[in-house]
Amino acid sequence: MMADAAALLDLIRAIHDRIRDAVVSACERQSADSLSAVASEEPGDTIYAVDRVSEGVLLDAFGALAREEPLCLVAEGIPGGSVTLPRGALEADCRWRVLIDPIDGTRGLMYQKRSAWILTGVAPNRGPATRLSDIVLAVQTEIPLIKQHLCDQLWARRGGGMHAVRTDRVAGTTSPVTLHASRAHTLRHGFASVVRFFPGARDELAALDDALMFDMLGPFDELKAPCFEDQYLSTGGQLFELMAGHDRFIADLRPLVQPLVASRGLPRGLCCHPYDLCTALIAEEAGVVLTAADGTAVDAPFDIDADVAWVGYANEDIRAGIEPRLLAILRSRGLLPVRPA
Repeated sequence: MMADAAALLDLIRAIHDRIRDAVVSACERQSADSLSAVASEEPGDTIYAVDRVSEGVLLDAFGALAREEPLCLVAEGIPGGSVTLPRGALEADCRWRVLIDPIDGTRGLMYQKRSAWILTGVAPNRGPATRLSDIVLAVQTEIPLIKQHLCDQLWARRGGGMHAVRTDRVAGTTSPVTLHASRAHTLRHGFASVVRFFPGARDELAALDDALMFDMLGPFDELKAPCFEDQYLSTGGQLFELMAGHDRFIADLRPLVQPLVASRGLPRGLCCHPYDLCTALIAEEAGVVLTAADGTAVDAPFDIDADVAWVGYANEDIRAGIEPRLLAILRSRGLLPVRPA
């Protein structure tokens, strides 16, 4: 099965290249106002005009791939969340289930603030029972800003380590690039973030963040910052920052505060979904430690709907220093069940 998945690697990388080039071209031709127009409101998220560019290429490219062998495509923006390709094929005949986020980081890209990412995870098809933990091949590709000439592509097969290349869009060349997670043992003078992108319970998440940092780092020197944060509005981008050694700790705990959001009479907030984490395998193969909010293995259904909380540590030393404190704070604030005595 692993060998068969490897045969898909070059095809998926080529599809990613097509999507990247089409989206960059659209960004060069159209204004931010045009790209940020709301195309539709889906149950899981808002679909913007720039998303439609990637979705068109996605269905065309994977449709061509499926002529060789049927596959089940699961992606945001597809009616119903999934489609069997070629059209009319039976899901039971599909050997592969492919989970995709065609643009992770749409909001930053459409305003040309920061790179977005194309994310793809491939798992043996077990129908509705398929999970993120079944993924055996993952690819993620950077969609750069139009003023940016370098962009990266990363991939991994389970047990095969992480691989990465960097493309120079001006020179038209691609070459290997070496990335590695931080080897630091502390958060001091590094980037560490608790995700709080959207309104609703940002005060609670910020208070949790402060409590954790004070507990980790102790009293702060006056007029000095012991650590920093980066609210990169892209899960794939956050995973890249961990893999590249830019960030040491990231916690996306938004699902845990949804009861608080509801108690305030506010609509349920947008959380991380499985397609946002479909390239977690690459980070794990790069040595990044990923867990669920309670410290167990991170996992989720292979769909577009589930809310997923996750925590990323650059290495095991960082995890050993943070995780007990994080779990204690989450329990003290009623965000995780208190363990029985």
